[in-house]
Amino acid sequence: DQYKTQHHYESDAEIPAEGLKEICEHFKAVYLDEAYKPFPQEPIDQLTEAIEAVFKSWDNDRARVYRQLNEIPHDIGTAVNIQEMVFGNSGEKSGTGVAFTRNPITGEAKLFGEYLLNAQGEDVVAGIRTPKDIETLKEQMPHVHEQFVKVSTQLETHYKDMQDIEFTIENENLYILQTRSGKRTANAAIHISVDLVEEDVISKEKAVMNVEVKSIDQLLHPNFDELSLKQTSVITKVGLPASPGAASGAIVFSAETAKQQAEQGNKVILMRPETSPEDIEGMVASEAIVTTHGGMTSHAAVVARGMGKCCVTGCSDLEINITDKVVHYKGGSLYEGDIISV
Repeated sequence: DQYKTQHHYESDAEIPAEGLKEICEHFKAVYLDEAYKPFPQEPIDQLTEAIEAVFKSWDNDRARVYRQLNEIPHDIGTAVNIQEMVFGNSGEKSGTGVAFTRNPITGEAKLFGEYLLNAQGEDVVAGIRTPKDIETLKEQMPHVHEQFVKVSTQLETHYKDMQDIEFTIENENLYILQTRSGKRTANAAIHISVDLVEEDVISKEKAVMNVEVKSIDQLLHPNFDELSLKQTSVITKVGLPASPGAASGAIVFSAETAKQQAEQGNKVILMRPETSPEDIEGMVASEAIVTTHGGMTSHAAVVARGMGKCCVTGCSDLEINITDKVVHYKGGSLYEGDIISV
């Protein structure tokens, strides 16, 4: 980020090779400071350390919190998948994206997803650049789009459930990186289950089991009183409705503050440029989440939907400054502790 600011670049893709080399040298220095040894240069050492890092991550705080939330036993351990790297950032004929085989918000039987050209997967999930709708891939690479539609139908039929698929395109070649059953709102869960029965994919018994008891709770989401809504001053309407509901609370800028305030019984709203897995405890503690970056498949959006929490992503006309703890919007500023509604 410092390098981009210094050289007036908008996105990572604009940084030339020399720039990336310079940034690598900075990272090596950070590694030396933190690990007290130089960054390993042998590929086999790098691979071994990467594998160890995955196993170690099983016991970090965010992993434990996630397991508690989703009732996953602490003693089953994790696995490591090693696969060839494909490069979505090797030019304008490459890209990466995330797609759901059905709409995870409404349940509509239509591909729902986003992608970025000349980017890596991290760019879509972290919400650093705001992605394009999967529909527009039809114009940019028609045969890749057609192939993707075919594969997504195949995966859904095989797993008998709505899938959340990550993919990369390298020089117009499509690669599927992973698929799993997609997180969805309660409303969508019911629609999808009914549709899958009508399409003869699953039985009625399986459909009933597919709707989580916890998610029924989401159907009782709070909404704003229409009259009060008309009397409010709007900070922004630029943003994506990533997860349904409505909430009010005091602004906080970090997961730690959110957790502390919630433990004292205060209602808070977490505002960040984007969220990452480290923010999970703060997201659990908040009434709602607002980010300036990211789309409908960014980290904040997917996690909030899974929790049934109100979330608005991609509010690009807000400036959320987490260092000075201030939000600038057209017409004013808000500070930590100010009350907002989402």
